[in-house]
Amino acid sequence: MTSAQTNIVPISGGFHVWTRRVGESPIKVLLLHGGPGSTHEYLSCFENELPPEGIEIYFYDQLGSYHSDQPNDPSLWNVERFREEVEEVRKYLGLDQFYLFGSSWGGLLGMEYALKYQENLKGLIISNMTASIASYVEHINHLRDQLPADIVTTMKAYEAAEDYENPEYQELIQIHLNEKHICRLVPWPESVVRGFSRMNPQVYNTMQGPNEFLVNGTFKDWDRWDDIHEIKVPTLILGGKYDSMDPEDKKEMGRRIPNSRVGICENGSHLSMWDDSETYFAFIKNFIKDVEAGKQIGPANHSAKA
Repeated sequence: MTSAQTNIVPISGGFHVWTRRVGESPIKVLLLHGGPGSTHEYLSCFENELPPEGIEIYFYDQLGSYHSDQPNDPSLWNVERFREEVEEVRKYLGLDQFYLFGSSWGGLLGMEYALKYQENLKGLIISNMTASIASYVEHINHLRDQLPADIVTTMKAYEAAEDYENPEYQELIQIHLNEKHICRLVPWPESVVRGFSRMNPQVYNTMQGPNEFLVNGTFKDWDRWDDIHEIKVPTLILGGKYDSMDPEDKKEMGRRIPNSRVGICENGSHLSMWDDSETYFAFIKNFIKDVEAGKQIGPANHSAKA
């Protein structure tokens, strides 16, 4: 039976965040969920994949999310504070020379952490995230522009009216974004549904904006294209062919991050850990195995073969 332990971590401001260790190993991975403001729940599949391979993992609900404190204070929801929160969590848990994994917004946060604190890292895994918000917005709107004109017109009309909660608009997002580019499984796994249903709207709306197509929150100008070459630790960049993030951006990140490897899941979307799980976890397991063996990770490998 895999050992597990919950730790409540005190952080700045008098707040507390929830973590849970699964497995026991000198190889340790801290998991950063997306959102912003989602929960660790949609990453539950990691528990069945990595601890049995001798990899210790840490689930973690960021401040504002599910098991952690949820202060009503929009001033807290910015990239820099979350980056420092990750460092506080690392110190409290005693993690050193560990792997940092980040999915979507968590991938953005992982890049930010590595650019300031990479001496603490053995490796970085950037899952389904590009190197700038502008790149993301361009791609997701490009995907929408491929839809029939009447659907695009209807969606833009609701956006112009700021009627984001309208049931018709929400249904169009579910059908044409979520089911095609977020998770392609039908129905969605229960833990993915839970992660979405428990999204903290204040965190999401403050940082992102009203939805995936309209980004006007605190991280709207985030751009690290010109900085990621400074990430020197072994890095795995994961994407999905059907991702809401451009797979070509992942390949460009691989060219810019010197000691990196790129894995594109041919059947995967934004949540490739679910809709192309075998390929996705093979990339992660092989990456960790190679880093542990001291093998060279770069120059970037753009193959979709695990």
